Amino acid sequence: MRETAKRAFVAALIVVIVVAFAIALWKLRLVIALLFLAFIIAAAMRPGIDALYRRRIPRGIGILVHYAGVAAVIGLLLWAIVPRAITQVQDALGELPQEARESTGFKQDILQRVQRWLEDLPSGGRLVEQLADPAVEVGRTAFEVSLGILFTLACAAYWIFERERAEGLVVSLLPPKRRRLVRETWELIDRKLGAYVRGQLLLIALVATVLSFIFWLIGLPFWLLIGVFAGIVEIIPVIGPLAAGTLAVGVGLTISWQLALGAGIAVLVVRLLEDYIVIPRVLGHAVGLTPLTVLVAVAAVTILFGGFAVLLAIPLAAVVVTLIDVVLRGKAPAEEEVRALLFPAKDAETSEG
Repeated sequence: MRETAKRAFVAALIVVIVVAFAIALWKLRLVIALLFLAFIIAAAMRPGIDALYRRRIPRGIGILVHYAGVAAVIGLLLWAIVPRAITQVQDALGELPQEARESTGFKQDILQRVQRWLEDLPSGGRLVEQLADPAVEVGRTAFEVSLGILFTLACAAYWIFERERAEGLVVSLLPPKRRRLVRETWELIDRKLGAYVRGQLLLIALVATVLSFIFWLIGLPFWLLIGVFAGIVEIIPVIGPLAAGTLAVGVGLTISWQLALGAGIAVLVVRLLEDYIVIPRVLGHAVGLTPLTVLVAVAAVTILFGGFAVLLAIPLAAVVVTLIDVVLRGKAPAEEEVRALLFPAKDAETSEG
């Protein structure tokens, strides 16, 4: 009886601990998501930082260089794109007849909403004035978003320095015969995540540039705004390209069905070229996921963790698929080839060593 009671108590205690741990993870899901995002950012930056380190530039300076580059690109986009997009909307409003401007029709409503949204965005001197003005009140949501961004960037920076130490600690806790496999699997996941992020950045720039040019050629209103939007939503799998195509066709319909058809064909052609030529040659299927896997991962992650986590759906699925390939299918992680996008393969290999 004592032994039975003891086993029942231990089993109940284990169940309680597991449930408590699961609840804690669920409560901390936002923090976990931000940490995972930080690991992805660190994986994307690591080859560049290691390349600078081999040129005797400290890793801390390399991290600052990468962050400064991202901030400069964002600032340049705000300075270059937002004012021009506002001008496009104002020109479109000015071209409407007086009756249309005074009406509340579909096109007028869309134009006014886009204009208000654009004018709320910081751009150039307005951004400096807002930052310098102590009377500007920071909303709670904006503060939380800023805090989350700073937390993610800080964790990514620390992970650049701490990853090797953490990897060594985890490997040291395992049996000797499994240490090499775990280390190689860890390195493979890191390379996949880094290649995915760098490839997505290239695709965003490529799609935004090409579609903006095509929309300008065919005379689509807001060609710059819609083209940049189409590039940015590339980070949202499946849903992003559909949203871009729908927006382009919808704006085209405010002019004519021929323009809407042209915009739709442009988005479709660019998407097909991206899927069959650009991605295989540039990204090289770095994450190794089929379209069905991507669709299921996006749906599941969105339902479980909300809209923000959709950005992490493909990286998370890549981690799971890699673990399944290594653990269940017996694949050798050292034999998996991942294209070291933007950096020579020798850089990644040296970093791994």
